[in-house]
Amino acid sequence: MLTARALLLDMDGTLVNSDAVVERVWRRWALRHGLDPEEALKVVHGRQGHATMAALLPDRPVEQNLAENREMLAEETADLDGVVPVPGAPAFMAALAGLPHALVTSADEALAQARMGAAGLPVPEVRVTAERVGASKPDPEGFLKGAAELGVDPADCVVFEDSEAGIRAGRAAGMPVVGVGPRAAAFGPDLHVTDLTRLRMERGADGTVLLSVAG
Repeated sequence: MLTARALLLDMDGTLVNSDAVVERVWRRWALRHGLDPEEALKVVHGRQGHATMAALLPDRPVEQNLAENREMLAEETADLDGVVPVPGAPAFMAALAGLPHALVTSADEALAQARMGAAGLPVPEVRVTAERVGASKPDPEGFLKGAAELGVDPADCVVFEDSEAGIRAGRAAGMPVVGVGPRAAAFGPDLHVTDLTRLRMERGADGTVLLSVAG
């Protein structure tokens, strides 16, 4: 069981299943650059696009990665075919009413709005999107910024993530991590659920929330 005063939520793979779009876009990108699409897909999840490009094409200029990342974000924002909520996400988001929480995503604002809307999920008032950080996950900057904007000590926050990069970022921020979905299990989150239907949330009298796996 984990105890928190605030929740910091990744989007893709955690609240929204966008794997179909991500795989389409990145397969095309990998083929254009003569890379193995299957190998590329092993590193794309959780990072900003330019950080993935830097990992896959380490000798390429940063400016070129940033330019292609802008093109890819526009492509992803326009392609919402197959974007659906992770099972349990609608009820989970509804249960967060009155509890401090923030979206901390490697997507930019336009993509976050598009995917949350396509999945029929409410967009949290506090959002830390790609434009608002200087470093991509696994750097902890996004999660630390989310905690600061909520006015909650990082030690009192719990991160929800699906990817290795995101789980590493949460850990680096000094926060326990709930891993969501099949990808997360391999990276040793503090609590793991196959999807959000398996999460139990109980409000404490002191304003905290208790998180555990449903039996």
